Amino acid sequence: MFIDALGQEHQPAPTPRILSLVPSITELLFDLDLSKSLVGRTAFCVHPKELVKQVKSVGGTKQVNMDKVKALNATHLIVNIDENPKELVEELSEFIPNIVVTHPNAPEDNIELYKLLGNIFERRDQAARLISELQAARTHVQMSACDLPQKKVLYFIWKDPWMTIAPETYISRTLASVNLITQPVETDKRYPEVDLTSGILDEVDAILFSSEPFLFKDTHLAEFAETYNQPMDKLHIIDGEMTSWYGSRAITGLRYMVDFAGKL
Repeated sequence: MFIDALGQEHQPAPTPRILSLVPSITELLFDLDLSKSLVGRTAFCVHPKELVKQVKSVGGTKQVNMDKVKALNATHLIVNIDENPKELVEELSEFIPNIVVTHPNAPEDNIELYKLLGNIFERRDQAARLISELQAARTHVQMSACDLPQKKVLYFIWKDPWMTIAPETYISRTLASVNLITQPVETDKRYPEVDLTSGILDEVDAILFSSEPFLFKDTHLAEFAETYNQPMDKLHIIDGEMTSWYGSRAITGLRYMVDFAGKL
């Protein structure tokens, strides 16, 4: 028996038909050598670029085409607590027998994620390889972080309204691994709106604009600098896949963070 993020037990599945509604986990399934078992994905599942095109898209992470899903005859659905609405998952559970729920909240949580999927889908050797690569990346981060100064940062994921991240999120803990401490340090929501008149802009050392889910570009930074009277050298675009994608992307993401923090 293998236990997912909701405490649900799963049996080994040597011949699964998998629908993934989590873009980063879709990429992970390819890296676990499960491409032939992956029968469905979302339109936001874009990696690996060429291979993922061969897998049928059923919609997004919040809404799907039910007729397309039913036609897949999936045995397993992989979802994430943050990304997929509970109501959608409950509806899909009526005709997909096995729901694997994930919820990594820090880079080190990927080890259990690799183990969970590697055990359920009998890809233990592939999971062990990824664990080794992640541990090497984490060691690299820990060694490098000794030379990186601690900085307060504001990390934007959206505009109109401006939204950021809470300290307990995966993104925040990824940033913290290289001494970038997200603000505010206390909030009652995982993805709160930001009051830009509160003085927070002057309290932080850097303002980071993520490439997803909102695709921030240089034009947004220039507009922000003028509107809120902030110096351009304080504003930076950051690759959202490298900060928010758990799964196998986290291995590359941790190394990216060392380079990013070093240049701030």
